This record gives sequence, C-alpha cells and structure tokens, in this order.
Amino acid sequence: MSIVVVTGSAGLIGSEACRFFAGLGMEVIGIDNDMRQVFFGAEASTEWNRKSLERDLTSYTHLECDIRDTEAIDSVFRKYGSAISLVIHTAAQPSHDWAARDPFADFSVNANGTLNLLEACRQHCPEAVFIFTSTNKVYGDLPNELPLVELDSRWEIDASHAYSGGIAEDMSIDQSTHSLFGASKVAADVLVQEYGRYFGIRTAIFRGGCLTGPNHSGTQLHGFLAYLMKCAATGDKYTVFGYRGKQVRDNIHSADLIAAFHEVYKSPDVAAVYNIGGGRQSNCSMLEAITICQEITGRELDYSYAEDNRKGDHIWYISDLSRFKTRYPGWDIRYDVPAILTEIFELNRERWSRDD
Repeated sequence: MSIVVVTGSAGLIGSEACRFFAGLGMEVIGIDNDMRQVFFGAEASTEWNRKSLERDLTSYTHLECDIRDTEAIDSVFRKYGSAISLVIHTAAQPSHDWAARDPFADFSVNANGTLNLLEACRQHCPEAVFIFTSTNKVYGDLPNELPLVELDSRWEIDASHAYSGGIAEDMSIDQSTHSLFGASKVAADVLVQEYGRYFGIRTAIFRGGCLTGPNHSGTQLHGFLAYLMKCAATGDKYTVFGYRGKQVRDNIHSADLIAAFHEVYKSPDVAAVYNIGGGRQSNCSMLEAITICQEITGRELDYSYAEDNRKGDHIWYISDLSRFKTRYPGWDIRYDVPAILTEIFELNRERWSRDD
C-alpha cells in the first residue's frame, strides 16, 4: 500500500488531505503535535480533529512528533522508506502577530522544520512527490503598491492593470515588508524549490491566499472566515483591523485545495510554484464577509474597528489561478464564499454551542 505523510494532519488542510488520500486507498501517516494550541490557546486546539481522524480512518496512524526534531522526523521517513509516495507539508506557525512574539520559534517551525522534512525525503524516499503549503505573504506588502480603487464595500484593482484577474507568480518577493512570518515562509518556499532543482525531487509550492473550510480551528490571529463565522454564531465580539474593513481576500475551500494537490500527485513537475486561492470566483472584503455571516446566522455581529492594520497585511489580494488551471485543466474552484461560510456554520454550530 502506498503511503502519504501529512504534517499538520489535524489542522484544516492536513485533515482534509488525510481523509481524501485515505479514500483513495493510501496508508496515511499523520504528524501533528497540536502546536496550534501553543500558538493560539485552547480554543485553537486541533485535538478534536485528530480524534475524529483516528475514529473515522482505519488507515490513519498518528505520530505526535515535532517537525523541528531532526532525529524524530528522520526516523519516521527511515521506517517507511520508499513506500512513501507523497509528502504533504502543511504544518506551520501561521500568524503575522505571533511571529513577532517569538521569532526563533516561528523560524524554527517554518524554515528548519521544512528543511528537516526535505532532507528526510531526499535520504529515504527521493521518488516521492513533495507538496508544500506556502503563503501569499512571500510577496510581502508589495501588493499594496498596486493601483487600488476604493469602492463602497471593498478595495479593487484598476481594471486596466495586468493583475486585474489576480496576482500572478511573477510578482517580486523582494523589496517589501513581509512580517517575520512572511520571511520564515520565504525561506521554506525557496528551500522547497531548491530541493527540486538541486536534487530532482518533484516538489510543488502552493502560495495560498486564505485557506478555509469547516475543519478550521479559527482564532483571532489566524483563520479569518472560520473565526468570523464563529463570532457571528456565538455572539463573541470581533475586531476588524484597518483599511476601513474593505480589505479583500480570496478564499479557497480546503476540499478545492486538496483536489489541486491530487492533480499534482498524478502528474508532478519539479520546483513548480503556483498562486492558489479562490481567485475571481471566490473572494470578499471584510465588510462583505460580515454581511454574509449575518445573513446566514440571522443575527447581528458584535464587532469593533481598530484603525491600525496588521503589519505587512494586504489591502487587496486575489490570486491569479491561470498558471495552475493551464497546467491542470481538469481542476476548478467549486466553492464560493457564501457556500464556504454556510458549510462552516452548519458543520460547527453544535460544537461551538458545546464549547460555550
């Protein structure tokens, strides 16, 4: 039986990957030590999702090890060796704000942890496909230099600009403010590319916009749509940071992202880089997302506005999906923002009520 190793297996993207590839008949080795709880507190713990995986998937083996532990990671890959045909690396410290509190931890998780996985793959399963969830924050705040126009409920890009359909992979990652989180992810992103180019490992880097879905343990510092809907459903207060609430994000459902991973697994390249998100098919501003949440829940959201935006944050970001769609024409976005938020609400409101 072919093996897939998934890091961050109890998180949003990791758990979706575990279920999908287990459904294809693969043996799944999940690596996750619930660092999300360490980063963001008990409300962000992924323990509930790990228990769900262990209950539902007979082919799932959970390993509670830290990707920063070089020996532990090497031993996992040594044990399974060439039976590993796919590595999906989603484990990360994902927050701008948290990274500034502990830069050493942020960099060691995002950069050193990625290096450990790449080297273990090179030593023990060099024929495996290695998929990495990077971030659009590798571009820093350069997207804020685009010609943007303020509309009633959102910022938009000038329709005549080359990026009117979305930001493409040719945007520079240099000469911009990345946040420390963005810098650690740049290091990991480039490492994954170089292990492809230097050693011929079939690597793919997905520079994600907002990755979301019903299995997201959203919190104030990370997981904007899931946390926004949780606040709307439970009555918790939400804070909008800067840009008059008109900042725009594209949002991709975890299932759509895993479907993209599957396309790469079936037909991989070396050091492939793709911007990935909801694109023009699935995006919203903060104000628009609040309106949708209120319509779904039937209640007003209790929110306040903080004038200062988060450092390195984007005013407008929509991904250009054309490179990936051209390479894999059978793939497309299936969920838009209202569908995503409706599913988050329907599948979590009972759990949120128990938590309260």
